[in-house]
Amino acid sequence: MDANIIKRNELLAQKTIAGLKSRNMTGYYAASKEEALKIALDLIPEGSSISMGGGMSVHEIGLSEALKTGKYDFIDRDAYEDKRKAMLLAYDADFFLASCNAMTDDGILVNVDGNSNRVSAICQGPKHVLFIVGMNKVCSDLDSAMKRARNVAAPINAQRFGLDTPCSKKGTCFDCKSPDTICCQILITRFSRHEGRISVILVNDNLGF
Repeated sequence: MDANIIKRNELLAQKTIAGLKSRNMTGYYAASKEEALKIALDLIPEGSSISMGGGMSVHEIGLSEALKTGKYDFIDRDAYEDKRKAMLLAYDADFFLASCNAMTDDGILVNVDGNSNRVSAICQGPKHVLFIVGMNKVCSDLDSAMKRARNVAAPINAQRFGLDTPCSKKGTCFDCKSPDTICCQILITRFSRHEGRISVILVNDNLGF
């Protein structure tokens, strides 16, 4: 990565981490995927029960694989025939892992969800929520973050899941009411009442969608 991009991301991350702190959340900066993985594993004690949404960023830094093969109680939804049961187990987990569809440079997190198991777990239930966020998802303000979530993340995810939505065909949001829409719930996390519950690892890389 170009040295100027690295420097810009470092400076932007400092601002974003300060914004998270002002919102009672904790931020970390990782210069690489490998460093992000190390920080995450340092934050999650062995023996912890762990669940996650479908966050690609968690997979991309190698965290999901490390937890599956390590000394953790990893709740793997793919191993459950009853997906609903696996989703419900997330609410009593020690850690819930996720990424976000976008966030502001002053620490507001934006997530769009179809089944809503991910956004509901972010709001309430798991003792800790750990976000893995590439610097490509950091936006200048809430309006920009909302536009990214709906016009970048949502169309790509709709295409990834093979959904029949206008955005999957046209590449941009139509504010649709399609039966396949993945924009059923839009969660804006602007503050955490519970200190130490929400942590965000900002990664100097392009992660997720």
